[in-house]
Amino acid sequence: MPAGITILLIFFAVIYLLQAVRVVRQHERGLIETLGRYTRTVPPGLVVIFPPLQRIRIVDMREQVIDVPPQDVITKDNVVVTVDAVIYFQVIDPFKVVYEVSNFSLASLKLAQTNLRNVIGDMELDQTLTSREKINLQLRQVLDEATDKWGVKITRVEIQKIDPPKDITDAMSKQMKAEREKRAMILEAEGVRQSAILKAEGEKQSAILTAEGKAEAIKKVADAEKYQIEIVYDAIHKGRPTNDLIAIKYLETLQKIADGKATKIFLPLESSGVLSSIAGIRELFNNKEEKENK
Repeated sequence: MPAGITILLIFFAVIYLLQAVRVVRQHERGLIETLGRYTRTVPPGLVVIFPPLQRIRIVDMREQVIDVPPQDVITKDNVVVTVDAVIYFQVIDPFKVVYEVSNFSLASLKLAQTNLRNVIGDMELDQTLTSREKINLQLRQVLDEATDKWGVKITRVEIQKIDPPKDITDAMSKQMKAEREKRAMILEAEGVRQSAILKAEGEKQSAILTAEGKAEAIKKVADAEKYQIEIVYDAIHKGRPTNDLIAIKYLETLQKIADGKATKIFLPLESSGVLSSIAGIRELFNNKEEKENK
């Protein structure tokens, strides 16, 4: 056999082997077709087929995403909103996703857009803005039921944004501003009220403490007078002055001497020391008056 033919045969053999030996990766599954008819599904690993009688279709089993482009949707109260969403799905049956639908991505996209209009159309604007989780759940359930026969599971649907018209957005902004101003005024009024209450409580406590102080002072004065009366009473009835009585009278005499009103002083004989002290104090006051008269 000529060398040129041998080289040519080797070249074709290498090309055939490259087509016959395929590798299915971990996240993939292979569908083997023989003469155009499905034969079997092969797991990840090395796979040998016999082209051109056989061919293999690779299906990605990982979770994938479909971006639903923004579209205008009319709500129940006739407001046009722009809605943008994404769909997450995962193939669970490679046979169905290949042989039950020709273009799963396009079919899912159109199905999502249709059902998005239906779900949003049954809600008013306020509901659509505050019920994203509800919309996500309803869309996921509807899409999951519809795509079940295609061997695909819709794992979740996420509404990325819901944009009302500009005039409605401006009105909502003004309403939110008014609500914030209202809350600020309420908080300010509450602060003034609490301040007035605390001030009144402080004045009340101050008045109570002042009254208690005056009452305590009156009580002490009354106790002192009571004590003085008891001493005088005991001195009169027992016929003998006590040292406490002498001290009280001594202080009263000093006050009268200072006022210049006392002319006579009577003390017991035992109080000669006290008497001499009082007389001396009186003489000092008289000398002071004579000097002032001169």
